[in-house]
Amino acid sequence: MMFLACCYNDPDMLIDPDTVYPTRADCPDAPKSRFKPQACNRFPLIPHSSYLIPALLLSPSGHQGCGPRRTLSPRRWKLLFNEEGCLDAAGMIKRVQRGGIHPNIKGEVWEYLLGCYDPKSTTEQRNQLRQQRRLEYEKLKTKCREMDTTVGSGRVITMPVITEDGQPIEDPNSNGGARASSVGVEQQTSNATLPKEVIQWKLLLHQIGLDVNRTDRTLVYYESQENLARLWDILSVYAWVDTDIGYCQGMSDLCSPISIILEHEADAFWCFERLMRRVRDNFKSTSTSIGVRSQLTTLSSIMKAVDPKLHEHLENLDGGEYLFAFRMLMVLFRREFSFIDTMYLWELMWSMEYNPGLFSMLESNTGTSNANDENTLKQCGKFEKKNLQAAKKEEQIPLSVFVVASVIEAKNKRLMGEAKGLDDVVKILNEITGSIDAKKACRGALTIHEKYLTTVKAS
Repeated sequence: MMFLACCYNDPDMLIDPDTVYPTRADCPDAPKSRFKPQACNRFPLIPHSSYLIPALLLSPSGHQGCGPRRTLSPRRWKLLFNEEGCLDAAGMIKRVQRGGIHPNIKGEVWEYLLGCYDPKSTTEQRNQLRQQRRLEYEKLKTKCREMDTTVGSGRVITMPVITEDGQPIEDPNSNGGARASSVGVEQQTSNATLPKEVIQWKLLLHQIGLDVNRTDRTLVYYESQENLARLWDILSVYAWVDTDIGYCQGMSDLCSPISIILEHEADAFWCFERLMRRVRDNFKSTSTSIGVRSQLTTLSSIMKAVDPKLHEHLENLDGGEYLFAFRMLMVLFRREFSFIDTMYLWELMWSMEYNPGLFSMLESNTGTSNANDENTLKQCGKFEKKNLQAAKKEEQIPLSVFVVASVIEAKNKRLMGEAKGLDDVVKILNEITGSIDAKKACRGALTIHEKYLTTVKAS
């Protein structure tokens, strides 16, 4: 019986996330974290004489004390792989949806949730793909370094290095010479005009640097210049790869958690690249609009369908376009949650949206899977499963939009009773920072999603 006792005591679950991602002592106003890893004592141990007996043996149900939040622990994570290294995707999704991911394995699990790896792949296949991607990243980074020697140097550019016509900007401290960091190999060896795409890329570098220096400054992690430079390198290389988007404000907020939790820079880059595939349309902009407006329009339609009274009230306050939710969607709630709770929210959303065919869809760039056979549904997240069962042919609405609706709906009474103008709406929603429970927000989002599907189907 004493053997059973040790099976239910996992020292890994005693960890405090605040010690893994510590906040600087001079930032006492940083949002407090609510997420704590939850152990899964499915059958709690009850003292009996001189030994412990699992409650299963004392209770017909055996479910006493089994809380709904069971964090995916390092030990459980290892058990989800078979001898060849193939992952039990259904087991992963089930546990993450219930209680998130232990800090020690977040990086590994996120790579699956974002589609970096196929759950059916073997350990050997993943090692080969990982090495291939690392080599590819080094090639991309080397190319960027040839264009600007700051890349990979451990430094960060925060001042413009080039004019819009491609001329190096003089460094005021170098007696009329160009900034040393802004001169790449191409300029050192030739006076030829730089290609348009190189000029466009170099014009972004200082903006990336300015944003990097402002990102997650409450964290001890970014007291290190090396860590700041790593984030800047990842974003600079991405800006070169994705010529349509390049770099936009807000991308550093999305990349920062990934850069922190994944040890190898190349792995962090490709994980971020996968995340950007989900949200990059939000950053597409024209002279008259930005891509996230389409999600705000969708949010308006959802609120009108599920809570017409609140929607009408917001419309009367000139808030019917839901521009007050712009920030939530652009940076996926980075301002509304603490750093730790943001990661918890993200992994909850990604697990609920998960489809086992995600890796194949991203590799082939075929979009959303419509497979809804029993085996596929078993491995899908709750949100994805509902979408597949509904067999909706139009473009899928991301769960994040329903989470925004859930957050707004949670403030229904205050918005209806206290909001007399758009400024009041903004004030009420700004007050939620650090006070929202990620699990409740996602649970509310699923409820709104189901209600929305029912409403749309009936109309």
